[in-house]
Amino acid sequence: MSDLYEDLAAAYVRGCLPEQSAGKTDPECVDLGRTAGLKLHRFKRTRELPRINAVLGILQGVGPQRLLDIGTGRGVFLWPLLDMFRSLPVTAVESDARRRGHLEAVRRGGVTRLDVTGADAAQMPFGDGSFDVVTALEVLEHQANPGPMAREAVRLAARFVIASVPSKADDNPEHVQLFTGATITTLLQQAGAARVQVSYVLNHIVAVARVDRP
Repeated sequence: MSDLYEDLAAAYVRGCLPEQSAGKTDPECVDLGRTAGLKLHRFKRTRELPRINAVLGILQGVGPQRLLDIGTGRGVFLWPLLDMFRSLPVTAVESDARRRGHLEAVRRGGVTRLDVTGADAAQMPFGDGSFDVVTALEVLEHQANPGPMAREAVRLAARFVIASVPSKADDNPEHVQLFTGATITTLLQQAGAARVQVSYVLNHIVAVARVDRP
């Protein structure tokens, strides 16, 4: 097995190099991308990371039909998500223009069930309950005031919000919040979640918030 999510890496190459990649197979596209100097390491398989494995296991039980991922970043969660759920429509919210460009290249390269938006994660242009599942993975700890993002996640979810955050302090200067199981529960309940269940994986907390709608 390739150490990459090969079809997604190939889509990225096709999106970046449409003329050169025309008619090429996935492995040929990957070779082309490497030769051209494209950074394909971002498509390295991450399924084995404990927090990723935990969230994917939860999603297998939930059976999402349409998913919104807030703060997609480099795609550490997105790529295994798309790999596991082969027909799931996913909307990725990413504020960083460079990273958003990488995601958009994958869509251009053929993964059309992936939509990408740079919308403000605290005020997104979607109706209430537009997505049955909303994920916010490794993003709430970056927020000086995580309340607006949490409220928006709950507003947009028809069934569940799944969030993961570090459980221990680290040396990342962008991490400005350190949650406990109690504080992430309180945050999501104050955002409007009906119930919150917390579990712990290696150095991380995973919270599953149930959203009850009329």
